[in-house]
Amino acid sequence: MAKRDYYEVLGVTRGASAEEIKKAYRRKAKELHPDRNADNPQAEAQFKELNEAYDVLKDEQRKAAYD
Repeated sequence: MAKRDYYEVLGVTRGASAEEIKKAYRRKAKELHPDRNADNPQAEAQFKELNEAYDVLKDEQRKAAYD
């Protein structure tokens, strides 16, 4: 399975600032956290994908390499 665009995962545009990325991550993390979605078997996978996207986009060097 091909990985989704990290900007799409976080729900931000490519020109998003670090603060916008951080806010989007926190909002989505609350929404997708497996403890809050015990009835959703895909929640853990979605949460891991969200964390991976944030790890890349929060670091300026990794973000530049990704872009």
